[in-house]
Amino acid sequence: MANSTTVDLGWYPPSQTLINNLTNVVSNGTTGVYGFIYNSSYTPDDEYGTYNWCNMPHVRAKEYVRPSEEYELVYVELIHRHHKRTPYAANSFPVESYTWDCNDEGLYYFARPFSSPSGSSPSSSPHPDAGRNSSALTYWETFSGLNPFEALASGWKGTCQFPQITSQGLDDSWQHGADLYAVYHDLLGFLPDRDEEDWRDKVRYRVTNNVITSEVAGMVINGMWNTTTTSVPLLIQPDGVDSLEPDYTCTSSSTQFSTIQSAGGNPAWAAHLEAAAGVFAALDSISGVASDDSGFHASFDHYYDNLSARQCHGKPLPCKLVNGTGGGGAGLVNDTQECVTQGLADEVYRFGNWEYSQVYRDSGAESLAASVGSFGVWVAELAAHLRGVIGGGGGGGDGTIWFHNVAHDGSVSRLLGVLQVDVMVWPGMGSEVVFEVWKGPGSGGGGSNTTTTAGAAAAAVDSGKKGSRETREKDTSASGYYIRVLFGGRVLTSSNPSLGTLDLVPVEILLA
Repeated sequence: MANSTTVDLGWYPPSQTLINNLTNVVSNGTTGVYGFIYNSSYTPDDEYGTYNWCNMPHVRAKEYVRPSEEYELVYVELIHRHHKRTPYAANSFPVESYTWDCNDEGLYYFARPFSSPSGSSPSSSPHPDAGRNSSALTYWETFSGLNPFEALASGWKGTCQFPQITSQGLDDSWQHGADLYAVYHDLLGFLPDRDEEDWRDKVRYRVTNNVITSEVAGMVINGMWNTTTTSVPLLIQPDGVDSLEPDYTCTSSSTQFSTIQSAGGNPAWAAHLEAAAGVFAALDSISGVASDDSGFHASFDHYYDNLSARQCHGKPLPCKLVNGTGGGGAGLVNDTQECVTQGLADEVYRFGNWEYSQVYRDSGAESLAASVGSFGVWVAELAAHLRGVIGGGGGGGDGTIWFHNVAHDGSVSRLLGVLQVDVMVWPGMGSEVVFEVWKGPGSGGGGSNTTTTAGAAAAAVDSGKKGSRETREKDTSASGYYIRVLFGGRVLTSSNPSLGTLDLVPVEILLA
């Protein structure tokens, strides 16, 4: 019996929640940030799943729900944002009121010659110490010398790089890896044992050209495989064309994102900038940022990063710096009468989440098209891996069963936009999307499944109807393979009716 599935590729709006309701964001009656956490990596077990900007929920054994025993897990691909870090230098205030030091960790940068060219697989790669000169374990250590320009430089001072993953972020990364292994090895028996010599042939790790993703990957790998001596390759694409960051040129996507984030091209964006004028003015007065600084005022990105990074690491919110008058000494001191209050910071966080929903989900078909254009290459790579699984060769057809991508908020946001997540948030530190491929009962036999796509006309359907978010009836996969998508450790729900609740959906639907 044929099973015909029509896949609608049109854009559907996300649910209307407090997050993407601008009236709620700016209301004097609104306090806090929807119960979200911004001041600690720790989330109590009975609250796990709560949005925690400092350390987002991910797959853990305690909360993991296994499908019925008739399904067999055959492939996992996941992508997650790096873990918590220092702010980017571009997001610092002209003069910061305290230093930020990272003396409790080392950034190890060195290279080692192999004794012979790398083998055809990770497990056959030569040991880096075998028969050749090797490298000392060298790390960066910031020092203060006689350089007169150091004191004149604006922004953060201290021994950190801006950005770098902090020691707390490194610990979060290690725990993330340990939690994943506890699920996919200990609970499901899917990943190889740690003492299997060929485990590196079955797993792949990929990073971007931004070194903070490599800093995270090293800790994740140790958390998973309990090794500090095994050499593990991190896959990386050339700078300027990397699909994971993403860093390739797509003019149409850039234009669409620019239009969405412009007062002239998007009335909703204009309304939010007008509503935020008082917040920007208060922040400018405290920070010393010029009111015409476009980087700080095109969106809340810079202020959000600056304030949230402090709070995630237990640092105080900033106060205004004024000229000191006591003791005859010049210098700047904190004016404790004018500081960023928790209420003001919370308003920044509410605006930030509204912005991400507006950019990646709420701005109509433009939101979807912009994400597809700028992240479509990575999505195509994922699709190729899934097709390799269906073909019986593992992800990409090379026997890989685990493909692990360490990326950025822009990567995860675009993916959520492509999947049309029903409730969009700003992906916090460690935000994770997992694609699990399960082989269903009776795989490979039976009738045909015809999957077609609805064209542009489908996008004009009244997407405000409740039915657009209802879970569709259970479809049968012609190939016998099903996919489950998890976001924050829970099954992801899409506004698109063809996707719906992405819990054991025929893989053909996601590949349409």
